[in-house]
Amino acid sequence: METTVHPIAQSGFGTGTTELYDRVRPSYLTESLSYIRQIPKTTAPLHVVDSSLQLAFRIGAGTGIFTRALLTHPEWATSIGALRAVEPSDDMRDFWMKSVKDDCAAITKGTFDNTGVEDGWADIVIIAEAFHWCLDHGKALAEFARILNKDGAVVMIWNLEDREAAGWVAQLYDRRKVHQKSTPQFHFNLLRRAFSNTPEYTSVFHSHEENKWAYRALATDQIVTERALSWSYISVLPPDEKAKVVEDIKVILERGDGKVWINKEEGTYQYPHTSLVVVSRKK
Repeated sequence: METTVHPIAQSGFGTGTTELYDRVRPSYLTESLSYIRQIPKTTAPLHVVDSSLQLAFRIGAGTGIFTRALLTHPEWATSIGALRAVEPSDDMRDFWMKSVKDDCAAITKGTFDNTGVEDGWADIVIIAEAFHWCLDHGKALAEFARILNKDGAVVMIWNLEDREAAGWVAQLYDRRKVHQKSTPQFHFNLLRRAFSNTPEYTSVFHSHEENKWAYRALATDQIVTERALSWSYISVLPPDEKAKVVEDIKVILERGDGKVWINKEEGTYQYPHTSLVVVSRKK
């Protein structure tokens, strides 16, 4: 099994990061989960492969944020026959096992191009907040095609910060971006080119479909700050640089350009996101 991971992913999502990641990362919009539920054609109990964490060359179920969202969603809770989560990180798998309590769900170690799932087992493969870390689209797509049944589909979902919705969100992104360097990030045009130009995709999958929804997650200054600290390339910074990031975020949030308050007295406001879903149906 391939064990190489991007070094920032390995350290940024490693030991000591799981509790913060799970606590401050947003869950998933009900509407987007309902949309995904309508994709599989089968009326039998669904076989689902779940992958959620950002790791290079990986499928990853992370701490279980997406798994828990599926298992508690009314349209999914009664229709999943078996859910197989795949995650390469020992720490993330340990957290997942503690946080996911459902007899139909299990987690194993695996990668984007080596899931360990049997041929044709899955009705649907769902990759949440992850595929931008995949550095070999061809191998991953060939693996997805192998484990999907003849009517199966790959679904990718991201919660993307909406930098056009509020000035403070754009400023927050610009402040973090200083530290991104070569860390793989979501660039949808690159993903579209992979769908158009990768033989493993065009020979097996129909043209991809895109759908998106506005998602206004709840925020406080603490949530926004800690979420920034949970980003892989921020979590690996030396303490003095990390403290400077926190200081600069405080200034951005105090200025609050474009903040839309939910309850000003309680310090809650909207955190604008776009929920993006990309669907690739097997031919």
